[in-house]
Amino acid sequence: MSVFSLRGPVHTDSAHMRGVILIVASTIFFALAGIFTKSATTDPWTIACWRGFVGSLAIAAYVWLRGRATGGASLKLGWRGWALVVVGALSSIAFIASFKYTYVANVAIIYATVPFMAAPMEWLALGHRPRLQTLIVAAVSLTGVAVMVQGGFAGGHIFGDLMAVVMTFGCAVYLVMVRAYTDVPVVWAAAVAAFMLFVAGWFVTDPLDVSAHDAIVMSLFGLSFAAASILWTEGARLIPAAEAGLLGAAEVPLAIAFAWLILSELPPLASIAGGAIVLAALFAHTGRDALAHRRLRGAGGSRPA
Repeated sequence: MSVFSLRGPVHTDSAHMRGVILIVASTIFFALAGIFTKSATTDPWTIACWRGFVGSLAIAAYVWLRGRATGGASLKLGWRGWALVVVGALSSIAFIASFKYTYVANVAIIYATVPFMAAPMEWLALGHRPRLQTLIVAAVSLTGVAVMVQGGFAGGHIFGDLMAVVMTFGCAVYLVMVRAYTDVPVVWAAAVAAFMLFVAGWFVTDPLDVSAHDAIVMSLFGLSFAAASILWTEGARLIPAAEAGLLGAAEVPLAIAFAWLILSELPPLASIAGGAIVLAALFAHTGRDALAHRRLRGAGGSRPA
């Protein structure tokens, strides 16, 4: 969903293909988050500060250029937008901290449960009753997360796992708020949230007291974060939500593969077992939805927004 989208999703085949390419590209950048975080030797607040500064500038530049191309758009946040900013900023610092204290695989897999954690919230807040299939998959996914967190007690990474759970909860709240506050410029709110972390970081740490290596890594992290956010936003408006969810799920195995290939990080057995449960539930749910959309399209039905 683009902050500048004034029309519904485009339904042409070429637009659909562009949407697929954009979503797949965004998952690659999202999957690199753990690599950048663990490659920087400094603390989570310093990382958040640098990522926030570089990322907010990159996103703001995109918002400005996109606004010129579309004739301009309102950047007024209002109280709803500022609520998004606060939730987004808190989720981001928990996200970065989780990578520092647990395995990349654990964070990626726990984060994959966001849609299922958001489903009951959306039911309570907006009255959108989830399907029985979604509730069952949510229960199965949470079981997998419980297996991973339990393994964290024995492995000494329980704090990181709990930070990942907190981050996922925050992202679920953020997702429900985005769906409820349709008048809020979401991409701009993300830029402001990132900049808020940059400002807050100065009260917690000294972001300039870093090595040249860490400065480069964190700057690249900021650019990667901006690229992922922009690509996902533009791609998601061109394809059905179910298909976007299925393609976006590729972030999980990509993140694990990057951690293995670049960091030589292999998660323990409990993480593998819990992750297998979550991934099986995730791909079964999103795969079934994507297949249903494809059948509907083949039968001449309209593609949902």
